[in-house]
Amino acid sequence: MADDLAATLALPISSGLVGAADTPRFAWVENAGGVRNIWVAARGAPARAITAFTEDDGQQLSDLALTRDGTRLAFVRGGDPEFPDGSIPNTAASATPPKQQLFLTATAGGAAERVGEGHAPVFAPDGERLAYTRKGEIWLWSRATGGQRIATVAGDVSRLEWSPDGRQLLFVDERGDHSFIALLDVAARGEARLRYLDPGLGFAVEPCFAPDGKSIAYIRFVDPLATAIGDGGRYWSIRSVELANGAAHTLWAAPAGAGGAYAGSRARNLFWAKDGTIVFPWERSGWLHAYALDPARGTARDLTPGAFELESFLLSSNGKALVYAANAGDLERRHIWTVPLAGGTAMRLTHGAGSETIPTFAGTTLAVLATSATQLAYPALVGDALAPLHDAPSFAGFAAPETVTFAAEDGVLVHAQLFRAHGAGKHPALVYVHGGPRRQMLPGFNTSYYYSNAYILNQHFAAEGYDVLSINYRSGTGYGHDFREAPGQARGGASEYRDVLAAGKWLAARADVDPARIGIWGGSWGGYLTALALARNSDLFAAGVDFHGVHAMVRPVEKTLSPEAEAAAHQLQWQSSPLGAIATWRSPVLLIHGDDDKSVDFYQSLLLARELTARQVPFEQLVFPDERHDFFRYADWLASYRATDDFLDRTLMHKVTR
Repeated sequence: MADDLAATLALPISSGLVGAADTPRFAWVENAGGVRNIWVAARGAPARAITAFTEDDGQQLSDLALTRDGTRLAFVRGGDPEFPDGSIPNTAASATPPKQQLFLTATAGGAAERVGEGHAPVFAPDGERLAYTRKGEIWLWSRATGGQRIATVAGDVSRLEWSPDGRQLLFVDERGDHSFIALLDVAARGEARLRYLDPGLGFAVEPCFAPDGKSIAYIRFVDPLATAIGDGGRYWSIRSVELANGAAHTLWAAPAGAGGAYAGSRARNLFWAKDGTIVFPWERSGWLHAYALDPARGTARDLTPGAFELESFLLSSNGKALVYAANAGDLERRHIWTVPLAGGTAMRLTHGAGSETIPTFAGTTLAVLATSATQLAYPALVGDALAPLHDAPSFAGFAAPETVTFAAEDGVLVHAQLFRAHGAGKHPALVYVHGGPRRQMLPGFNTSYYYSNAYILNQHFAAEGYDVLSINYRSGTGYGHDFREAPGQARGGASEYRDVLAAGKWLAARADVDPARIGIWGGSWGGYLTALALARNSDLFAAGVDFHGVHAMVRPVEKTLSPEAEAAAHQLQWQSSPLGAIATWRSPVLLIHGDDDKSVDFYQSLLLARELTARQVPFEQLVFPDERHDFFRYADWLASYRATDDFLDRTLMHKVTR
């Protein structure tokens, strides 16, 4: 059944949705079989591609930015968006290594103009200048001058933002164990002037201008110590700085207790509305919600109460309401909601059996990325019903997985999706463990390319006759603070493995599953848990496929620990590692890794291969030279999934049992 993998993995998936501020024009990236191109669409007009790339060359398209009137688009080709200032990937093994290059093009069509090397472009309000960054430098482009470097800082530049009058640039200077907020005056005579605003100990993040441009607000936080008890400290606050005189104030500080440690969404987390309201995320209720802060009073109101979690949020086009993606009413799916900043009842804007996320405005028009059990991520306008901006291909052969729950040995409730095997009789079965671990798998396609592919493979396995249980184990998102921050997880005891073990036992207890043919597969943190399952419980897990997993968990600990406590922490890290239980590993495994992985060092797989060899544990390997963590090439995804399919076919599907 290799051909269905090739065809389904090649279906187009959309990402990077952006909108113009003053007109209903959207742009996004479409990846079809590894060929990436940029598409644009306006309300009432058909979508069209404005780039014409034709190869599965691993060259990412990212950082899309539109002028306010939507007539021009900046974008980045090449590099790794997750590590934009790192080494440039060459996943297609080109004899001439590619570069990370910034381009400018008209949305009406025509050849793209190369601006220079860099990333994170932002247009000035007038649309005539473009600021961008590369390796601690800030550059400014205009048609008259071309690209010019205007500032260099000690760290990495992120979150570039123009002031409302277009005279200044606000940004974060990230320096590893701390960060600062800085302001660059590009309108100063002569050399641009750089100011650091309210520098302090810890991290300064999420800067934003007041609507009048005279002040900025930002979030300041420190991470709790590993030895901290619960949320006893007051670890974060919202600060403001008056730009005329540099006077800084605390607008609000998180009280001790629940929500005392900072947590944000994956998108922007601080907004300053026209009426003076500041909107920010907080977990006071045990769920990530959006709060409205009145700076004059210093009081915060929960705009989104309830037992659910926000994935992202932003202000409406008129600045009077909040629009957000959340799993309200159904923890397994995301939909779009809105609520007035002044308070009131939230209204759901999207409906259906799928999920909608990444709310994005173009003018007053709202669009989202939508998925379902049969549809990969596609852009759609929000109205009485979703209106796709472009073709939304559907794979008719996919059935929606069943949402199930079960309890781990210690009573933690685990949510999962069951992909039921096609065919009668006792089936082999698989546990799928996602990476992150700050992720949530859904009963349908994910907007992430990585997890969209995983969903395809799980559906493929079900069609071949496997029962597949895709689990949302503790330390993941979607189920509140206490689930995400469950005690004893990861290097602190691997408590999330209890959920993996319970999943295997849940499958083994089913009448339609052959308990001698249960396997496990996953990538990244899921690769770690796959290896841990095989090391600790080869008696249950008969085979596994480990994509770029972590195998030795020991790493430096905090300087505040005593020598005795440090030794104990290292011992616990070792016991939480697959290598800590390597003596009981018996089951065969397929190891898959790209050797230019910047998220999980390739050495982690080298180390495991050595240990398995020394113990004569059977393993197979598939290595991609120059490939990254989230494989950039369709051909490498297809090769890895075909190898996974073949390996499990030999070790599980046709395994002879008594």
